[in-house]
Amino acid sequence: QVQLVESGGGLVQAGGSLRLSCAASGRTFSNYAMGWFRQAPGKEREFVAAVTWSGGNTYYADSVKGRFTISRDNAKNTVYLQMNSLKPEDTAVYYCAANSGSYDYTAAHTYRHWGQGTQVTVSS
Repeated sequence: QVQLVESGGGLVQAGGSLRLSCAASGRTFSNYAMGWFRQAPGKEREFVAAVTWSGGNTYYADSVKGRFTISRDNAKNTVYLQMNSLKPEDTAVYYCAANSGSYDYTAAHTYRHWGQGTQVTVSS
């Protein structure tokens, strides 16, 4: 079992930046690929970014490519999401998740463990 706790959300103006953190505890964090997803009111949860267990490969949704950066520090059992040039359409609850071992990093159903989420609100 892996427990995940997100932090770093908040209110920011358009064009601003935030860095989300996800602290993991429980089973070996470095065994898991990790992902960030988000869910806006009235919308389905969508993939944002993922990073492989080593940090060597990263994947992004087209909507955030070039603005967001996912990274991980296995020594600290933490995964990060640096979000720059934020837009009002980035407003959502952001969740981190631990992948079950599937190579389909963009599909929410392939993630076994989820955090409780952190709210990000971008004002125009």
